[in-house]
Amino acid sequence: VQLQASGGGLVQPGGSLRLSCRASEFSLDYYAIGWFRRAPGKEREGVACISSDGSVAYVDSVKGRFTISRDNARNMAYLQMNNLNPEDTAQYYCAAHRIGFDVSFYSGYRCPPTDFDLWGPGTQVTVSS
Repeated sequence: VQLQASGGGLVQPGGSLRLSCRASEFSLDYYAIGWFRRAPGKEREGVACISSDGSVAYVDSVKGRFTISRDNARNMAYLQMNNLNPEDTAQYYCAAHRIGFDVSFYSGYRCPPTDFDLWGPGTQVTVSS
């Protein structure tokens, strides 16, 4: 059971990146998928997550800039990040949690990292001019 995040890099403020998360040896159909980040000196935080029915949740700081999506046929998840700023600089991780088929997040869900139990290595995102 493996998750692998990719797509990080160095980007200028205002730029965009698309992160990808590939699942291996298990199907994402029954899983919620989340993107998380840890900046130097800060705790890990949930950025965005998508449930098995496609419902989504975002941390307030990325709403309107980031979009999470999933492609179950390819066993992939994505995080499109637009209008990046230096505060987005962090190591980004994808994680998964078996939630069941076609299950929604409850209203106000904020993707707590402790809800997710399958983690992959991170990918570094650096926003700097």
